[in-house]
Amino acid sequence: MKKGKIMLVEDSQNLRNVLRDYFEMLDYEVAEFADGISAGKAFNQGLFDICILDVMMPEKDGFALIQDIRKLDADVPVIFLTAKASKEDRIRGFKLGCDDYMAKPFSTEELALRIEAILRRTRRFQNEKKSLYEEKIYKFGDFEFNYSAMQLIHPKKTRTLTRKEAELLKLLCEHKNKLLPREVILKEIWGDEDYSVGRSMDVFLTKLRSYINIEPVDKSHLNPNGGRHDKYMPGYEPKVEICNVHGTGFILKVRE
Repeated sequence: MKKGKIMLVEDSQNLRNVLRDYFEMLDYEVAEFADGISAGKAFNQGLFDICILDVMMPEKDGFALIQDIRKLDADVPVIFLTAKASKEDRIRGFKLGCDDYMAKPFSTEELALRIEAILRRTRRFQNEKKSLYEEKIYKFGDFEFNYSAMQLIHPKKTRTLTRKEAELLKLLCEHKNKLLPREVILKEIWGDEDYSVGRSMDVFLTKLRSYINIEPVDKSHLNPNGGRHDKYMPGYEPKVEICNVHGTGFILKVRE
């Protein structure tokens, strides 16, 4: 039984051949492509467990390709391989939804280990007896979060979350009203404490905050003299908010 199906998109034929042979030796099925256009068409017609994308390709680069992929599948893991290793490019990659980012030249063994770690987290090919669809529902304030369906439900709106958003909200719900240190979140959800990954985490937390802040804020409820921790007048605090404890971590604060 194959470990999983890899979409490998790399315009260097030599590197593509090396990676294909190596992954097949490790018992993966590999579909290889030399450009983003043909890969995008194939993704629309096939099913892949993980995508390995070169960033710098002619006609359609990896950044453009991941945007096409995310329109079709918000969850499939994506790893970028690239010679563009600047902080700005790494941040851009994570903002577009990649799960990992490796700069060339890299170790094929390390790449394989990262693939295995990501696939373990996403449970794409585990032969566990435990059902992947075990229903988990969390209730906080006026919200109901169905983790299994990745839906955040409010009387005014139901929103389907991405896999990363769902994993992050689940972690916050499991530690409701408790401080979650930044490094714990990074290790649990991203498996890495790298600075650029931390920036990606901040982007996801900002998104979750916007999903939770459904009710408009009455300006008369705000404390004109309040700081970061005293934003609201006493008695007018929202039922639910994600609070940033500066430089330390985050709290899903739920007022019953």
